[in-house]
Amino acid sequence: MILLTASTSGSQNPASMIIMLVAMFAIMYFVMIRPQKKRQKEEQEMRNAVEVGDDITTIGGICGKIVVVKENHLIIETGADRNRMQITRWAVQSNNTANERLQAEREAAKAAAEKAKAEKKAAKSKKKED
Repeated sequence: MILLTASTSGSQNPASMIIMLVAMFAIMYFVMIRPQKKRQKEEQEMRNAVEVGDDITTIGGICGKIVVVKENHLIIETGADRNRMQITRWAVQSNNTANERLQAEREAAKAAAEKAKAEKKAAKSKKKED
């Protein structure tokens, strides 16, 4: 009797095993692979959008200002001595100028939203007075 119950509970439908494996790979794709590809795409767009005059930070931690933009290379100036060095485009970790612009745009949008909210509140209170 014990052998019979062990053999019946151990056997599973192969179709359910395949469905479980497919579900597991789908979950891995949406949790791990897709966000990584999205991050890589954003980084590549940032690297392609750098232009002369931008302040950047390299993956090695070197901060500088872009002087010349070539196809695959950038020439940056660093330090008070204005030393120039050539780096490859993929070595750019962040564009500090673009980050500052983005932050300023967010602050301006926030201020505009607060102003619109205040105007709406003032109009509402004026309407109540009339």
